[in-house]
Amino acid sequence: MSRGALLVVCVIFLSSIVTADDHSLSAYDVLQSYNFPKGLLPKGALGYDLDKDTGKFNAYLNGSCGFSLEGSYQLKYRATISGYISRNKLTKLKGISVKILFLWVDIVEVTRDGDGLEFSVGIASAEFPIDNFEECPQCGCGLDCINGQVRKLKINPFVSSI
Repeated sequence: MSRGALLVVCVIFLSSIVTADDHSLSAYDVLQSYNFPKGLLPKGALGYDLDKDTGKFNAYLNGSCGFSLEGSYQLKYRATISGYISRNKLTKLKGISVKILFLWVDIVEVTRDGDGLEFSVGIASAEFPIDNFEECPQCGCGLDCINGQVRKLKINPFVSSI
């Protein structure tokens, strides 16, 4: 799996952690409270549900969402993203996928380790610097919608199978 594809999967996966019982917090605030950057979630999250006892969450977008990063990596978010969230870990994710070569694969887990985020698609994983996720992507155009240019992402050359 290429590093760019893994980054796309990570972005999609992290966007699914829109959660919290205290709805005075935004989905982005909740992500940050679990030590994740807000850029895991695309702009415009409508809401979320969170069971604080189990960590089970649902995040809601205004319909399905897709965009490209670096002009070639494609990510898709479903209107509802679900999974389990705990400090530094998102598991059993559903609703985020990345295109790798000709196949769409689901991002199933995201783990924060220091200044890196590891994204897993089940059979493989890749790690990316956390500063790649400081800003939220926008549905349709990704990270640079004003200029129509795609921001280059930093990639950690480490890729491993699980």
